[in-house]
This record gives sequence, C-alpha cells and structure tokens, in this order.
Amino acid sequence: MRCVIARFPFDLVKSEVEQSMKGVKPEPVTGASVTIGRHTYPVKQVGEVITRQDRRDFTADEVTRALTRLGFTCQTVQEPAPAAPPTPLETATALFGGPTRSYLPPSSGHNGGPGR
Repeated sequence: MRCVIARFPFDLVKSEVEQSMKGVKPEPVTGASVTIGRHTYPVKQVGEVITRQDRRDFTADEVTRALTRLGFTCQTVQEPAPAAPPTPLETATALFGGPTRSYLPPSSGHNGGPGR
C-alpha cells in the first residue's frame, strides 16, 4: 500500500511491517499505540523503524492512518474529561475562605438573644 509519511512516499506491506518489528522491544506507551503480533508499540516507534526517519519528522496521526489502512489495530489516548467548573459558592470559598465569624451585628439583649 502506498502512503505518504513526512512528505515521503512509502510502499508498505503488512507482513514487512511485522517482520521489521520482530525483535524490537516495545517502549512504554504514552500516546497512540498499535498492536503488532502480541506486542503493543507506540506508533512513533513503529514509524521510526519502518520509515528510518527521526520520529520528530512525522506525526503519530500519519503513521496511525497508514497502519490502520494496513489492517493493524491502533489505539489513541483519550484525553481526560475536563473537570466541571466550580460553583459560585466553591469559588467564593476558595477565594475568601470558609465562614469564620458571623457578620451579623451584635445583639443588645442578654445571653445573645434578640433585644426587646
């Protein structure tokens, strides 16, 4: 299959990619990955091996598209869902702290009761 990675054309064959990755120890996966045989590799590692280019020269998306078209199973990393924004009360508490004293005027009665 013909594909372009980092502006260079490549004719990739699934069996040749599998052969190229034999004996290559998978690096820890921190981003997009691909399963080749019984191993899961970062797609950038595979791209570097099959293109013989520095992995900074191509994107993970370019390699993922090519490997998916060859029939490999690729996984992308899901970004964690953003946290819900704080409520106004949570924002005020964070800015000004929790209630530490009453802001009501002092009462004039005995024992703190209402005045008559």
